[in-house]
Amino acid sequence: MSEYKIPYGRQSINEDDINGVVETLKHDFLTQGPKVAEFEQKFAQYVGAKHAVAVSNATAGLHLSVLALGLKKGERVITTPITFAASANCIRYAEGEVWFADIDPNTYLLDIESVKQLIESKPEGFFKGIIPVDFAGLPVDLEAFRHLANEHDLWIIEDACHAPGGKFTNSQGIEHKCGDAVYADLSVFSFHPVKHIACGEGGMITTNSLELYKKLLKLRSHGITKENLSRNEGGWYYEMQELGYNYRLTDIQSALGVTQLAKNDKGVLRRNDIAAKYKRAFEGKVKYQYLPEGFLNAHHLFVIEVEKRKEFYDYLHENGVLAQIHYIPVHQLPYYKEIGYSGASLNHANKYYEKCISLPMFPSLRDEEVDYVIEKTLRFINK
Repeated sequence: MSEYKIPYGRQSINEDDINGVVETLKHDFLTQGPKVAEFEQKFAQYVGAKHAVAVSNATAGLHLSVLALGLKKGERVITTPITFAASANCIRYAEGEVWFADIDPNTYLLDIESVKQLIESKPEGFFKGIIPVDFAGLPVDLEAFRHLANEHDLWIIEDACHAPGGKFTNSQGIEHKCGDAVYADLSVFSFHPVKHIACGEGGMITTNSLELYKKLLKLRSHGITKENLSRNEGGWYYEMQELGYNYRLTDIQSALGVTQLAKNDKGVLRRNDIAAKYKRAFEGKVKYQYLPEGFLNAHHLFVIEVEKRKEFYDYLHENGVLAQIHYIPVHQLPYYKEIGYSGASLNHANKYYEKCISLPMFPSLRDEEVDYVIEKTLRFINK
């Protein structure tokens, strides 16, 4: 048995995080209080967006995003098959239709040429939007997607759940952080424990649209508001103006989010140090995610492709390296097969899934653990 038990991801909780939560527990508000607003303001400032709306989890954020953009029953949205199911499920929650386009075999991101071909194969107005995913932490080229979306009157939701702190340089040499909402109408982040910012559960939506921001605030809390009332009988009065949801984040979680956010840049640097070490060791021996020039990968994951993937997975687990697979392509899941995607032509996504495996990647991963993962990986591929 190995002395190591190294997960693929792990939260990093320090004394400042604990103290922040304890201080909040001592105050009057455990939910719907000032910590939520503080977290929203600091997150919006961090990514460079005008507005941020904290929600109970990223799935809720994706759901509210398609609703805020007015997605209706039967309307069609394009997304990637290499993502967690929520990126597609949010479309189904609104009774929309999911259409998958293939991935780029080198970046593992939604391939813009595949999306363009899909759009142009259908009548104008056939699709309503695109949900590209910053998979593994690598930003999508949203400038290019925005040009394509504008040509066909489509909205964009950036699924940035893997990528707080990621950024790319546009064609004018201007740097854009994931979630700055310059090119996407809305961006969604996750605060699940294995993500960069751990709140236990939680999510954030960012936007530069005041109209969408106000819509999201209302939908987050049952469709209830105290603004623009048809009448006002006193300070207690409110109106439920549409059907919304209870998708609120608590002050307890927000307190943790505030302290975690303050450390994210340092965490992204450490993730990139680990990635650089992996790349030096694997160069010319193992395929890994390509990094375009001018892009910073936030590295939620470090994915490699190997032959005999199941054998390699078992070998690593037997040696205390708890690698994981990200992800089973969404179109291969039983639910999506049953609604007509079993024969989808997504060759690059299918080939990726045959070989992909995620190695440990988190800021508190020690150098000796990185070396151990490298040693075991090279031993397997060289045997």
